[in-house]
Amino acid sequence: MLTLIDVDGRAHELAASEGYVDAVGLADATGWSLKPAGLCKGEVCVPLLGRRVTDPGDGTRIDLARWAEALGLLLAHDEAEAVAALTPSAEARRRELADGKAPSLTLADVDGNPVSFDDLSGSKRVLVTWASWCGCRHELASWQRIQDELADAGLRLFSVALDNDPADSRPWIEAGHPSYPVAVDTAHVTAERYGITNVPSVVWVDEDDNIVKPPTIAPGDDQFVEFTRIASEQHHEALRRWVRDGELPDSARAGAAVRTDDEQRALAERRVAAHLQCTGRTDAARRHLAAAQALAPWDWTVRRGGIAMTGGDPFLGEEFTSFWEEWDASGRPGYTPTT
Repeated sequence: MLTLIDVDGRAHELAASEGYVDAVGLADATGWSLKPAGLCKGEVCVPLLGRRVTDPGDGTRIDLARWAEALGLLLAHDEAEAVAALTPSAEARRRELADGKAPSLTLADVDGNPVSFDDLSGSKRVLVTWASWCGCRHELASWQRIQDELADAGLRLFSVALDNDPADSRPWIEAGHPSYPVAVDTAHVTAERYGITNVPSVVWVDEDDNIVKPPTIAPGDDQFVEFTRIASEQHHEALRRWVRDGELPDSARAGAAVRTDDEQRALAERRVAAHLQCTGRTDAARRHLAAAQALAPWDWTVRRGGIAMTGGDPFLGEEFTSFWEEWDASGRPGYTPTT
């Protein structure tokens, strides 16, 4: 059996051997069925144009790598450990974001209950991302104050912890007592769909579901301003002007950073690593995490989050200190504030 983690972060068990998977099981898991017109999902069909995705000797088996390539998906596959994960290619993601609309996002809260960013459609909404491996884990109460202040003006917050296990997030969620929805995204679907590479990052979405400000760094308060070098009021004041007056900050005019295929593939490798770690295969997890970190060296959700994943110290440990010094000396890539 193969554990396949799909683009929504869900794990499926499929009959598999030698790089092939059961065609019916794959279709049930992903919604993509092989038909005369090509690979089809609902009304959408991707023509194969002569490419073969089935086993030449057994039409009931699909070549997973060729199938993924035909759909514009990137595949990380550990055949020995029987785990694979998918992410969209950079080009596929660019096409999906071309209309400027906020990607659909339904996750689970710390207790496993579904929560959806989509449910806040029709209001000005802010996606706030954080993690237990970041000092921003202390800021949920600060975001609660912002939500309370601007609720009557129409603002709705949606918070996502980019963690490896809901148990890592629980103490900080319980301490913050948030009334706004808080999800725990162990597969980092949010990071992939919204281009999040560091936390605390925020994304603004208007009443018509348009992304009006791409991800920028926005601390909830000033507990760690010496490290962040970004005053929280810089974002909060801009947020008030947008919510109350419709005025967007200068940073809203900057286009969202576009991931490369390597950076997209890093997220698939990280998903494989997270599954392996969760199932007690730490050595294999470290191999895939190292591959992810080599592909996306400045992605903190991969680098610092990976340190926490495998039991390291993401605050004062030597691995993190070395990474931080390298990143700081390189001009803090990806650490763009709201201006």
